[in-house]
Amino acid sequence: MTDEHFLTADEVMDYLQINVRTVYRLVKKGTIPALRVGRLWRFRKRDIDAWLAGRRQAGGARGLTAERPRILVVDDEEAVRDVVSKTLTMADYEVETADDGAAALERLESTDYDLLITDLKMPGMDGLSVIRAARRRLADLPIVIITGKSTEASAIEAINLGVTGYLTKPFALTRVLSVTARALGEPAPAIELKA
Repeated sequence: MTDEHFLTADEVMDYLQINVRTVYRLVKKGTIPALRVGRLWRFRKRDIDAWLAGRRQAGGARGLTAERPRILVVDDEEAVRDVVSKTLTMADYEVETADDGAAALERLESTDYDLLITDLKMPGMDGLSVIRAARRRLADLPIVIITGKSTEASAIEAINLGVTGYLTKPFALTRVLSVTARALGEPAPAIELKA
């Protein structure tokens, strides 16, 4: 019988000083080996220590913060896409954009994202259709909605689909950052936005 010490996801978060999304992102990428026990994950402490030692030897002085959350921004209005994308990039998020629902679904199929930000009203495939398709692929993906005109029915459906946040146009750039951080389970980034 071996004397191995296993950690829960909560213990890994405390040990590495990271949030739960980062833990599961590292597990999904195969960066940190994990064992599934029923519905829970368990981590060998020696595996985590070996991974940390390897990062230190490779010069990973920034630790885990080098893995920036990846966000997909979907909006048919180029100006909105650009302002949201630039705001999030300045806050050190990795951002990709799509100009319609079909392009968003292609990206969601080929790339792992930590957050989806989508407009509700778009020609062709609307935002609610994008959300439903994203939910079928990744049930726990945080989603934020951007909308200029929201109906009560669309707001109720968005809530039923588990939308994490809501941005109503026009919105302040600081609101984009706070809603994004909350959706990712992180503290709001402290950055200076230049006009």
